[in-house]
Amino acid sequence: MSGPLPLPEGFAVGHWTEPEAATGCTVILAPAGSSCGVDVRGGGPGSRETEIISPLANAQEATAVLLTGGSAFGLAAADGVARWCEERGRGYRTPGGIVPLVPAAVIYDLIAGDARVRPGPEQGYAACEAARGGVPERGPVGAGTGAAVAKVLGRESATAGGVGYAAATLGSGETVAAVAVVNATGDVIDADGSALAAPRRPDGGRLSSAQHLASLSAPPEWKKGEPREGTTLVCVITDAPLDKLAANKVARMASAGIARAVDPVYTPFDGDIVFCLSSAAGAPDAGESWRVMTTGSLAAAVTAAAIRDGIDSSNPV
Repeated sequence: MSGPLPLPEGFAVGHWTEPEAATGCTVILAPAGSSCGVDVRGGGPGSRETEIISPLANAQEATAVLLTGGSAFGLAAADGVARWCEERGRGYRTPGGIVPLVPAAVIYDLIAGDARVRPGPEQGYAACEAARGGVPERGPVGAGTGAAVAKVLGRESATAGGVGYAAATLGSGETVAAVAVVNATGDVIDADGSALAAPRRPDGGRLSSAQHLASLSAPPEWKKGEPREGTTLVCVITDAPLDKLAANKVARMASAGIARAVDPVYTPFDGDIVFCLSSAAGAPDAGESWRVMTTGSLAAAVTAAAIRDGIDSSNPV
């Protein structure tokens, strides 16, 4: 069986991983001038520089995207990504010099290992040094090191999450890929509707998180870490021509992929965020709406596939 398609030309993905502390960070380095959009759906997001890539902001590009563990502390790793990019002349050109634009988002993994160890500037820099093209490393690496899913009964009944990846080709020849960090509160659902990851009952069986929550007459007395540490992060990566507005629209469409693969989704305990990077940024044209429709449709499909791959890659049979 052939493996996944590689990243579009010019993109690179790198990880910094600390397995003992169960945390890490993942960087997506983009070619110069890449447009970027974002869609925030979760009720508990943690992010940096997402406003600069919103449709109304002036900047038209992003230099890199950082996905990181460490909760809000992990956002400091973006400083290291910015320093690495500045040293190599990568970023937004201003009269005062190069300014790398590095949107970032976090997962909560502080209870997975040693909460005192979090990704910081040096770790973000190291992830950049490790970045490569081709097919990214997947599983319990980078931002997915301390990830877990299906946590409604507590982390002890959960399934390991991690980093997943999927890619496919449009009929016009461009690649649409997705890197996902899978740390959802909810279950992960396979393409056939069955549960790929669900909480384990004491008797060894599995239950549906959505059905279990709906059956409760009152809030459960959750212990520490139950289940307030969700979030699915995704970065869609493509060489399809998208300006910043179109990239935002594709990010919004790609969020449907999270809903296909996670249930329940976008809960108050999840900080779900989707980024979209395009290396072929250009001015809007008459075909933009069609391009957004086709690219966004495929982006949703590879987003769902990347989430499922994060479970498969972190739980080998």
